[in-house]
Amino acid sequence: MTRYRSQIVISLLLVMTTLAVYAQVRNHEFINYDDEDYVTENRHVQAGWNMESLTWAFTTRLHRHWHPLTWLSHMTDCQFHGLDPGRHHLTSVLLHIASTLLLFFVLGRMTGARLRSAFVAALFALHPLHVEPVAWVADRKDVLSGFFWMLTMGAYVRYAERPGFMRYLVVMIAIVLGLMAKPMVVTLPFVLLLLDYWPLKRFESGHSFSHDEPGDSKDPDARYRASPALHLVWEKALLVLIIGASALATVSVMHGAGNASLSELWPRKRHLLNSLVFYVNYIRKMLWPSDLATPYPDLHMAHVWQAGGAGLLLACISCLVFWQGRRRPYLLVGWLWYLITLLPVIGLVRVGPHIMADRYTYIPLIGLFIIIAWGAPEVVTRWRYRRIALAVSTCIVVLGFTICSWFHVRHWKDSIRLFERTVSVTANNELAHNNLGVALSEEGRLEEAIYHFSHALAIQPDYVRAHVNLGFALERQGRVKEAVDYYLKALSIKPDYAEAHNKLGILLAGQGRVEEAIGHFSEALKVEPHDTRAYNNLGNLLAGQGRVKEAIGHYFEALRINPDYAEAHNNLGVALAGQGRVEEAIGHFSEALRIEPDYAEVHNNLGVALAGQGRVKEASGHFYEAFRIKPDYTAAENNLKRSLQILGKSSSGSGTMVGD
Repeated sequence: MTRYRSQIVISLLLVMTTLAVYAQVRNHEFINYDDEDYVTENRHVQAGWNMESLTWAFTTRLHRHWHPLTWLSHMTDCQFHGLDPGRHHLTSVLLHIASTLLLFFVLGRMTGARLRSAFVAALFALHPLHVEPVAWVADRKDVLSGFFWMLTMGAYVRYAERPGFMRYLVVMIAIVLGLMAKPMVVTLPFVLLLLDYWPLKRFESGHSFSHDEPGDSKDPDARYRASPALHLVWEKALLVLIIGASALATVSVMHGAGNASLSELWPRKRHLLNSLVFYVNYIRKMLWPSDLATPYPDLHMAHVWQAGGAGLLLACISCLVFWQGRRRPYLLVGWLWYLITLLPVIGLVRVGPHIMADRYTYIPLIGLFIIIAWGAPEVVTRWRYRRIALAVSTCIVVLGFTICSWFHVRHWKDSIRLFERTVSVTANNELAHNNLGVALSEEGRLEEAIYHFSHALAIQPDYVRAHVNLGFALERQGRVKEAVDYYLKALSIKPDYAEAHNKLGILLAGQGRVEEAIGHFSEALKVEPHDTRAYNNLGNLLAGQGRVKEAIGHYFEALRINPDYAEAHNNLGVALAGQGRVEEAIGHFSEALRIEPDYAEVHNNLGVALAGQGRVKEASGHFYEAFRIKPDYTAAENNLKRSLQILGKSSSGSGTMVGD
């Protein structure tokens, strides 16, 4: 009973300290770094659970990953919480806590060492390098796959205790779910093989793994007697086949329909050199987590002396580990865990961009934590006050990481704080300067935004997105000629950049250069056939030219792609009303208001349509709403006065309603 009580106490401490660090995310916002693709501008995710969204989750190649379970996780949040960022953040925190508790229980079950397992779980829960995957909504895939990683380990421990088909099936299901959350789980079967060596000790022929609890069966025939090494390897064959299929699917998605040459998967020289440096840098940041940032700047290619020094250090550590591996198996398992689990993101196989990122350490650091937890007590074995030294040092380490993580989580409050922090601790970080500029621009701080966009371009002159963002900021300042130059520069670098075509089209339309604007919107649609903004903008221009039938077609296409596009509903309603199709127009105005209830222009337009049908009382309500939402809306104010006159609430006569 005492053992269970200690487990409960430790679990409560882990939960409380983790919440103490991460509870602040309840007041955090979404970040303008992938959050828009994963949640805030993703209509499929925002729609929640419906057949169209579920189909999309299992078929999309967005971000060049196949992780349908991650999409379903975001959809579930939107289903129940809408776009409340705090609740989305809390879901990630709860997954992180669940993974922490599973790690504690599973590692304790395998080793019988509760306190050391608790220390590993505490480091996992509270290390500053793990803030990024927990505090960043778009990185839900890491905490979700981490949860299924721990769940797979737990299922495997039960299988190792008493092998059987059903228990093996549970392992398979758990690993498949992990792969559906993030492909990085591909290394898990190899980690399970490491666990067979230690602490399960299944490589020792005839050894029975079991840490039976009091009251468990002591019948030796009920236990599983371990197989030799060859059988253990063969035992993982089915898991490796599943992993292989997932790896092929990932490569196919990342390289487009599976038609990429296999030679493209081989790393270049810079990836090989950088990978050695990254391995060492992650260890350094684990021991001394300073200057943490999101994102880190791209290391174009490490110097040969850097890569050589890192490679020599890794080789020396590996030699020491293998030398001591039989006497201290936790060294071998922990070190290989770290090396193997980082392989998918370290650059040795080219399946995406390879830069340093704190999130990549979410699972790999567990291996190093195990080395520390089991190695530190051996270092102080001969010390007189060994227990006191271990207790004090453990408290200092855990408390230190807790404080560091708490402060680091604060940097994730919003995009401005995050990227101000990043540009202050990194150099030549064009992406951070660009995203900071975007956040400042949204706050109306255009001069500061322009500074950061310009800084991004000074670092990377061919940074297309920064050219477009700078052009848009200049356009908002009225510096139209400079804005056009930046849009054209972006298109000279990347002629098929849809956003540049869109922005330039809008600007040209405002200058009355309609034919040129139509050309750019058409080009945007060639590149992005599902670009609803381009359809809507093109429809507006065609309607302005009197080509209403063509405009209506474009509005309908925008709404076919995104039925919740309020502006397109409004524009379509105006076009239909102009053709005398008032009932259809009213339907689209009403739908626009369902999506966006405070859309003043739609209230006014709906009021005009209703007044035209003689439904003046209803119309006056909408004119009032438009004027309430937008007090300087002259057309709505005039229409409200006229509707009240018609209703006999004013002594003056009636007049004609004014459309938007």
